[in-house]
Amino acid sequence: MFQGSFVAIVTPFKSDLSIDEEKYRELIDWHIESGTNGIVPCGTTGEAATMSHEEHQNVLRIAVEQVNKRVPVIAGAGSNCTREAVSLTEYAKSIGADAVLSVTPYYNKPMPEGMFQHYKAIDEVGVPIV
Repeated sequence: MFQGSFVAIVTPFKSDLSIDEEKYRELIDWHIESGTNGIVPCGTTGEAATMSHEEHQNVLRIAVEQVNKRVPVIAGAGSNCTREAVSLTEYAKSIGADAVLSVTPYYNKPMPEGMFQHYKAIDEVGVPIV
């Protein structure tokens, strides 16, 4: 389904710590024009852990919109909290992301059955999971 080089894209910020949407769109275009095969917004290098939920969703929306189906988008939607991961996954699906990037809960460290249930809940949204 996914081949080639995908960039875990950084999120540029202005000096007031707001998202620099213009620079972000330019960066996405530069990556695509340079041959990147896919964009991964809100991964570790995208500063998702430091964003509000509104900012996180805004960054995902901008990426999907700017990519405009030129390459796949794997939207960062991971969280220690299963409900939050499901919510972000539902949002990513609703805006047209091709897949989501998820994480195994790393802080609360669930038992194997808990990890299974975490991913099962995310999978029920119906979008591919990386």
